[in-house]
Amino acid sequence: MSNQGLKVNPLKKLIHKLKSKFNDSRVNASNENDLDKLGKIYGTDKIGKHFYTQHYSSHFERFRDKEINMLEIGVGGYKKPLKGGKSLRMWKKYFPFGNIFSIDIYDKSPLQEDRIKIFRGSQVDKAFLDEVVKEIGEIDIIIDDGSHINEHVIETFKLLFPKLKDGGIYAIEDTQTSYWEKYGGDSEDLNNPKTMMNFFKSLTDALNNQEFIIPNYKQNYFDKKIISMHFYHNMIFIYKGDNDEKSNIVVNNQLK
Repeated sequence: MSNQGLKVNPLKKLIHKLKSKFNDSRVNASNENDLDKLGKIYGTDKIGKHFYTQHYSSHFERFRDKEINMLEIGVGGYKKPLKGGKSLRMWKKYFPFGNIFSIDIYDKSPLQEDRIKIFRGSQVDKAFLDEVVKEIGEIDIIIDDGSHINEHVIETFKLLFPKLKDGGIYAIEDTQTSYWEKYGGDSEDLNNPKTMMNFFKSLTDALNNQEFIIPNYKQNYFDKKIISMHFYHNMIFIYKGDNDEKSNIVVNNQLK
């Protein structure tokens, strides 16, 4: 696992720091912590190009003033070391007591700053993710804004959702790639098991596994730990906890 410093043109690095300080000063001057406005100030595409901040605001409000650990997959800016990180700085401002972590396939170490740490590696490399989680500790929020490749999104969820703290939230962005062939998606067969939307739609049944009429049914991990799912245009939120609410009719997956 590598997040060591990369050689960057000193002038470019200075310009980057000045831009970051300028954006911070704009936030401080406006005394504005509304997530939509923070997104615009820091230039993230989560507002404007997309309309994700309105949903993040409603789901993440309860974490605002808590000491949380957030992990966002994908820094942005592709190969350019000083490009990207806009949403990380937005989250840092939105969560004043939070620690913001991120992973990216490219070296983004020059974008690190106080309360923002970036690891370099693949979102589907189990050994790498295990090391990241070991260093972070308990994770309250995970956001997948990585490759958007269907296979990657599904595999990353399988690897990281078990690492999420109970009471935490796992969010997936840009689920429209579920329908795009170049990302492994499918617009023709909406029941294609290889697409992320079909995978996550199948997990809605996990919420109601207590109602299955399947004698001797064995709960899987997602049956036990998914307590809520919220679908929006191009994004999903999944809440983690103990899914132990009993049926009022079914006992041990058999009708009374």
